[in-house]
Amino acid sequence: MIVMRREEIVLNVNHVSYKVVIEPWRTLVEVLRETLGLTGTKKSCNEGECGACTVLMDGKAVASCLVLAIDAQGKEIVTIEGLSEGEKLHPLQEAFLKHGAIQCGFCTPGMVLSAKALLDENPKPTAHEVRKAISGNLCRCTGYQQIVDAILAASKMMERKS
Repeated sequence: MIVMRREEIVLNVNHVSYKVVIEPWRTLVEVLRETLGLTGTKKSCNEGECGACTVLMDGKAVASCLVLAIDAQGKEIVTIEGLSEGEKLHPLQEAFLKHGAIQCGFCTPGMVLSAKALLDENPKPTAHEVRKAISGNLCRCTGYQQIVDAILAASKMMERKS
């Protein structure tokens, strides 16, 4: 008889603590999507190459397909669902809509969270710095210019609000 080992862990996601029982080999993207129902984080390459599964962990953009959920304990995790405040979109989300940076939408959550990590660290980036920050996120639809424009516009919007 094979016994599947499971462990209880606590994850802090979008300022909510979740107690979950999981197999220790499950990745953060799997637990976010399949256990917590936070499907904004996309599962795609499972190799950390595409950026679709990007979340913020302690303020840094990480590929959640490469992080074991058990290793995310004690970290502050933010997914795309945690970025807005109720119905009020984050300035990045507003800018992505306004500048046509969303087409199929598959890469958008990862792009937005990578951009958030950049703007938290560097509120006034250059276009080159934006391109570097999103270089780990693949998009097949937009050609990236609208995404860069949206991030730069969000930077200016956030500057005016502060």
